[in-house]
Amino acid sequence: MYAITIPEPGGPEALLWAEVPDPVPGEGEVLVEVVSSAVNRADLLQRQGFYNPPAGSSPYPGLECAGRIAALGPGVGGWSVGDEVCALLVGGGYAEKVVVPAGQLLPVPRGVDLVTAAALPEVTCTVWSNVFMVANLRPGELFLVHGGSSGIGTMAIQLAKAVGAKVAVTAGTKEKLDFCAELGADILINYREQDFVEEIRENTAGGGADVVLDNMGAKYLGRNVDVLATNGRLAIIGMQGGVKGELNIATLLGKRGAITATTLRARPLAEKAAIVAAVREHVWPLIEGGHVRPVVDRTLPMADAAQAHRVLEESGHIGKVLLTLP
Repeated sequence: MYAITIPEPGGPEALLWAEVPDPVPGEGEVLVEVVSSAVNRADLLQRQGFYNPPAGSSPYPGLECAGRIAALGPGVGGWSVGDEVCALLVGGGYAEKVVVPAGQLLPVPRGVDLVTAAALPEVTCTVWSNVFMVANLRPGELFLVHGGSSGIGTMAIQLAKAVGAKVAVTAGTKEKLDFCAELGADILINYREQDFVEEIRENTAGGGADVVLDNMGAKYLGRNVDVLATNGRLAIIGMQGGVKGELNIATLLGKRGAITATTLRARPLAEKAAIVAAVREHVWPLIEGGHVRPVVDRTLPMADAAQAHRVLEESGHIGKVLLTLP
């Protein structure tokens, strides 16, 4: 088969479409013939040599895919060869075939085509696990999501609105903020021109945000704590703004606040399977009912993965960038 390989870390040109050995499903695994995959920020970090896959997993990038089951490994039940699926991966999505633990498979939701389904696993699992399973966003609360026009952000807006929360977003252009408003965002903040702490305080009579979903890390740490309401929860899922920041413990204590930080890739299989099961139970009905939809900026041939990485690095996209195979 062919896959996108990374012989040496580097820029987008480091991604090479090359022939590699076919994967073989083991106990509890299935082999999926990939139709599409999606590009995530973690893929860019892996290409640069900063986010290596866990030992024993696929060396190729790609944390989600959609396709058809080509073979079942020993001990797999509930799935059949030919089933159309999408999947949360530890890696290997940028390839013609990938092996997936059965617990990380999802059926393609009704009303979503197979190619577009690749836009769903990573964002739905990330948002549902962090915003709802950990931070426990509730109806009527104010939810702030940074990067509201990203793949994560567009899904977070829709899911938060679906459960009855009020949503604030940050983004860097009017076009992106307008799109967030179309998805249901209530408070629109241009981070290039406005201070999100001041804007949230003005819109809440000084109350603050009950839950913050942050992809920036160190750069926003102090201000994210400042913007929290009493009993507020900050969920950190990225480090685009650095890895080391200062934290005013007195402010956090005064607000009785909580900070969590999670990743999906390195979680044990059982934890990922539990998240996938929760997404299937709670999110899939919202998608099939038309309340939530995947947002796709563009699709590119998988052999042009380098161009897709450039698109993400320039932050010119809204929603997900997909890679497709014939």
